[in-house]
Amino acid sequence: MTNPAAPSVNAQRRIGFFGPFGTFTQQALQSVEPTGASEHVPYRTVPDVLDAVEAGEVDAGLVPIENSIEGMVNFTQDALAFDHELIIVREVVIDIEHCLVVQPGASLDAVTEVLSIPVATAQCHRYLRERLPDAEIVAANSTADAARRVGESDVSTVAAVAPRVAAEVYGLDVAESDIADHAGNQTRFVMVAKSGVPAPTGHDRTALVVYQRADEPGSLISILQEFAARRINLSNLFSRPIKAGGLGDYCFIMYADAHVADELLADTMRSLHAKQGGVKFLGSYPAAGESAETEREHAGGRWRDADDWLADIRADISPS
Repeated sequence: MTNPAAPSVNAQRRIGFFGPFGTFTQQALQSVEPTGASEHVPYRTVPDVLDAVEAGEVDAGLVPIENSIEGMVNFTQDALAFDHELIIVREVVIDIEHCLVVQPGASLDAVTEVLSIPVATAQCHRYLRERLPDAEIVAANSTADAARRVGESDVSTVAAVAPRVAAEVYGLDVAESDIADHAGNQTRFVMVAKSGVPAPTGHDRTALVVYQRADEPGSLISILQEFAARRINLSNLFSRPIKAGGLGDYCFIMYADAHVADELLADTMRSLHAKQGGVKFLGSYPAAGESAETEREHAGGRWRDADDWLADIRADISPS
C-alpha cells in the first residue's frame, strides 16, 4: 500500500486504519464511521497508521490497543507513549470471532499451513493443536493480510485465521467459525489524532504516562495515593520499560475513569506533574461500555464542598 497524498482543505474526513481491508480494525471503524461518512485509508502496520496521522496524511487513525484475552497490545501502547505526540479521542470495543478460512472448495483435512498474526494464533492455540496438529503456523502482517495471501495462493492446502468479513472480501470459504479457545473475546481499539480533546460526557477515560522521580520503595504507592485520595478509579495500570533507560527503568501507564476537565482529575494530574519525574497526557475521551460514574460524582461533590469550606476560611484573612 502506498502512502496517500495529504488531503485538501475541503476533502472528506480521512481515517487511517490497520489494514488491509477486512481486518477487525476496519470492522471496528465501520461500526462507528461507516464507509461514506468518512474515507477509510488502510495502512500496512500500526506504526504506519500513527505516522500518517502525525504527518497529516489522514485526520485520525484507528489501531488496536487491548484484547480481553492477550492483554495490552504493547507495540501500540509503546508507540503512543514514547514515539508519537498524539492523543486518544475515542475508543471502540467489538466482539472478536476468529474463523479458519480456506480457498473455495478446499478440504480442511488437507491444510498444511495456517497464516495469521501471532496474537490470533495464540488465541486459537488449542483449536489449532487439536484440529491441525501438523500444520505449520506462519506469521502474517494482519489477519486480513493472511486471508488475502490465502486467496492469492497457488495451492489449496493453505488456510488463515481471520475475520469472517475477510473471507467475504477475498472470496474464501469459512471452514470453521468461532475457533478461539475462550468465549467472550473482545478487542479495544483507539482512535488517535494530533489534537482536539473531546468534551466530557460524564462517562470518560483518561490515559496517562507517569515517570517516577526515583526508583525507590513506595514510589508506586505515592502515585496511586493521588488517585485514591480523590476517589478516582483506575481501570488499567501497568508498567513499561522506558526505551532510553536500562534494566529496571520503568514508567507507569494508567487509564483513569475521569476526564481532564473534571476538577478532581485535573488536581491529580497537577500533583503528579509537580511530584513525579514527568507526566505525559495521552488523551481524555468517551469510554465504551456502561457508565459507572456515581462514586466519582459523589466524590466530586464532596471535593467542591471542601473547596467552598476552605474558601470561606481564607476569606476571613486580614489584609496585610
